[in-house]
Amino acid sequence: MAGFKEEFEKIYIRYFNDVFLFLKKLSKDESVAEEITSETFFKAMRSIDTFRGETDVRVWLCQIAKNCYFSYLKKQQRVVDIDAIDDIELSDNKDTIEEQILNRSDAMQIHLRLHNLAEPYKEVFMLRVFGELSFKQIADIFQKTDNWACVTYHRARNKILKQMEDNDEQ
Repeated sequence: MAGFKEEFEKIYIRYFNDVFLFLKKLSKDESVAEEITSETFFKAMRSIDTFRGETDVRVWLCQIAKNCYFSYLKKQQRVVDIDAIDDIELSDNKDTIEEQILNRSDAMQIHLRLHNLAEPYKEVFMLRVFGELSFKQIADIFQKTDNWACVTYHRARNKILKQMEDNDEQ
């Protein structure tokens, strides 16, 4: 058990800042990022035996972090902040899909579409946007070329955008 503790401590030290920065960018709130980073590592420690090594540890941790963050958002939706209602702005400008993901109101819609996206589009998109991996890193994971990773990401992005546009037209 001591060996496990030391190994997990190495993972924690090596990846804590990556997970924290990922959550800080996602939530735009340092205290939320700190809270969810702690929860992420707690969940990772409890489920380390299910990690199959098919993806990079950093990607696995960011996936757990993303899931923890969306669980947090679901809980927050049950609580209505009256002051925040006054701050809502309606606009017609089109944000990039990456900016929409960071927008809490659009995030759930994008994730629903992403959930139904076929592989490898789904994983490539998630690695690029949520894992913040370069096309080279994604290519290495899939044992493909950088160009393949780039093209696959853009196709996934376009599929999500098209689904969102189709939904807006209905």
